[in-house]
Amino acid sequence: MIPQIDRKPVFDAVRRMLRRSFTAREVQALDAALDHAAAHRPHDPPPRAVSPAGLALIQRFEGCARALGDGTFAAYPDPGTGGDPWTIGWGATGPGIGPGTIWTQAQCDARLASDLERFAAEVNRALGDAPTTQDQFDALVSFHYNTGAIARSTLMRLHRAGDHAGAAAEFGRWVHAGGRKLTGLVRRRAAEAALYAGNCVDC
Repeated sequence: MIPQIDRKPVFDAVRRMLRRSFTAREVQALDAALDHAAAHRPHDPPPRAVSPAGLALIQRFEGCARALGDGTFAAYPDPGTGGDPWTIGWGATGPGIGPGTIWTQAQCDARLASDLERFAAEVNRALGDAPTTQDQFDALVSFHYNTGAIARSTLMRLHRAGDHAGAAAEFGRWVHAGGRKLTGLVRRRAAEAALYAGNCVDC
């Protein structure tokens, strides 16, 4: 199907240039030219999505923690603060999640899928047209999933500038929570940096 475009502005502009109305043959010729242009215009590439390798890395570090004996999962406090933000399932936080929140496995998995779609879209917007490999994209989504800081980070600024070595080094700066350096964050940032650099071996 030929993409539809609003032809009236085009016809109006040409009519003003000619200072007269079109003949039937001219209308047909202009229609054909517009159809050809619409059919052959470049299309935007599909938005990037997290690959299975990126998903595996995120799931490994988020974990689906605090499993209860009946197959459900309980919310737990942030390890850096001992309180907010409370987390459940695969790292989900936000309104409605706090002490006493219980989810099923299906709820945890559905929220992960929804969150990954949202975070991937935000990373795509931050990247713009910057050349990005799948490994780099996966690492950036994992970083953003955990920090929420992709748009304001020096990491993204360096990546967009093409300084991939500098961007890879930035991962290691994001290892503190609640004023403390956390071993879990050190390990995660190292894995993300390795994936970003294309050197991930069982990250």
